[in-house]
Amino acid sequence: MAKKTPSKQETKQKASEAKKESKPWIRRFGRFGYMSQGFVYILIGVLAFMTAIGVGGDTEDTNGALQSLAGIPFGEVVLWLVAIGLIGYVVWMLIRAFIDTGNFGHGIKGLLIRGGFIGSALIYASLAFNAGKFATHAGGSGGSDEQTYSQLLLSQPFGQWMIGAVGAGIIGYAFFEAYKAIKELFMKEFKAGEMNKHELNIARTSGKIGLLARAFVFAVVGFFLIQTAISADADETEGIDGALFELSQQPFGQWILGIVALGLILFGVYGIIYGRYVHMNFGKHK
Repeated sequence: MAKKTPSKQETKQKASEAKKESKPWIRRFGRFGYMSQGFVYILIGVLAFMTAIGVGGDTEDTNGALQSLAGIPFGEVVLWLVAIGLIGYVVWMLIRAFIDTGNFGHGIKGLLIRGGFIGSALIYASLAFNAGKFATHAGGSGGSDEQTYSQLLLSQPFGQWMIGAVGAGIIGYAFFEAYKAIKELFMKEFKAGEMNKHELNIARTSGKIGLLARAFVFAVVGFFLIQTAISADADETEGIDGALFELSQQPFGQWILGIVALGLILFGVYGIIYGRYVHMNFGKHK
């Protein structure tokens, strides 16, 4: 009889841990969020590539990729699904930042990475909000949402420091993603046992190229935020589309934009696979 008690306690403990780590509704919401994020990146990449080869597309409007959906059949339905999915992504980014599901810690590196999650949440919260507006044909705001948020922060005490911190966090996250891509560390985040060889190959290739492309774009976004903090001028702030537009204006900009655009399309493919097979525990991966 004495041997049965530890067994029951152990079973109870395992059940408690499983309940703590699973959170099924949040995981499903987060998975849908990753897939929605992937879909948005495919759209952004396609439009940016069209711009690069001179056959249309728009990288100047902050939400051009989403706005392009409003005029197609069933576009409003797609926009609502994207908006809901991006809200799921935002929730999961905030959970990663504040609960520290990746165990990044409270050191400088960990705080920069977690600050990047918050910056990412702000960017996608803006995209989700605008997807809802486009779905109801309410239109976009007069200026960039990133510039509006920057202006709001600049009006607060220590606003420049806050903007600079977010910019540094996004750059830190960009370097982290680039390192993760080069070392293929992202493959550890997949439930490899549930994937076939073809899915693993697609995840590895699209992840490596896609993460590098997005890291590059995020580093540019972070750079503009730091420029905003230094100059105290919200007009210096650029989002993802703004960063792509700035790239297109550089020497050999069309070539650079085309390469980055293809990388973002691959990141979108990676995001959809990631949403399906990623570990989403509230603690260490099993």
